[in-house]
Amino acid sequence: MEETKKKTEVIDLRVVAKKIWKKKKLFFWTLPIAFVLSCAYILSIPRYYTTDVKLAPEMESSMSGGTLGSIAASFGFDLSDMQTSDAITPLLYPDLMEDNKFVTDMFNITVVSKDGDLRCSYYDYLKTYQKKAWWNYPIMWLVSLFPKETETNGPADKKDPYYLSKKDDRIAEKIRDNINISLDKKTGVITIDVKAQDPVICKTLADSMMVRLQNFITDYRTNKARVDVEYYKKLTADAKQEYERARQRYGSYADANMDIVLESYRAKRDDLENDMQLKYNTYSTMNTQLQAAMAKVQERTPAFTLVKGAAVPIMPAGPKRMIFVAAMLFLTILGTALYIAKDDILAADRH
Repeated sequence: MEETKKKTEVIDLRVVAKKIWKKKKLFFWTLPIAFVLSCAYILSIPRYYTTDVKLAPEMESSMSGGTLGSIAASFGFDLSDMQTSDAITPLLYPDLMEDNKFVTDMFNITVVSKDGDLRCSYYDYLKTYQKKAWWNYPIMWLVSLFPKETETNGPADKKDPYYLSKKDDRIAEKIRDNINISLDKKTGVITIDVKAQDPVICKTLADSMMVRLQNFITDYRTNKARVDVEYYKKLTADAKQEYERARQRYGSYADANMDIVLESYRAKRDDLENDMQLKYNTYSTMNTQLQAAMAKVQERTPAFTLVKGAAVPIMPAGPKRMIFVAAMLFLTILGTALYIAKDDILAADRH
């Protein structure tokens, strides 16, 4: 009894294949319809290009990692490259795209299309000159019928990047979708991936983001040293003024009392001379400190190795039209076959 029951539960593929072959004309309807609809859909989606930049920044190691570093090295991770004396480690560089100020700084980048007909800011490019699928235009028309909120902030008056209007916030989100920063933990190489609808604009954005990331890293690494430089500049300037005033007082007094031999005059002249020498020593010390602080800025300025530069993409990265159409045709064939054989499948399930 059990063997007979098992046999009845098995779907006879030969019977199913014959049934599908008998109704093969159904495929002559479903496949052309699927082909036309999938082509109409995928051809309406604008093509986009991608490029990337790979950058290796110089990092200041604070420790070798010890036992933990040895364990990590056995798994292919180099902790010595990730451990630095900086508060912002390379592991946090990808998170910079979450900061509104870092993103909104991209608004005013000038972009030029491949044919040269378009020249505008990146903000205007995303706001006005993006190609869209045809079904977006009816939606945009319907949205335009409703009253809009007054825009209080904009790219022209960017007083506070952390208080954006809805329109500017949408542009910032588009930038986050188009630009991605990632870090290879094994090698410490930073990769900047960029997506755009124009190949030349794609490369421009990659180069601009690379420069901005380099500037951010450099500004952060040299911030303390640059503050010290400004501090010692002020002290040096003040010390120089004090020295020059002391020198003038001494010179004036010495010239006015050149022939006087009284000890009281000589004592005062010596006091002025000593005061001038002290002021000079202070000025000389501050100037030395200033030179050391300026050297520290140079020392803290990181060097960047360009592992891979951004190239103008030749072929679009997507959408993959042929693959999409082929996948839709395959799903149509599968769905049609299941529809024809549904009675046999349901019959097997009931037993």
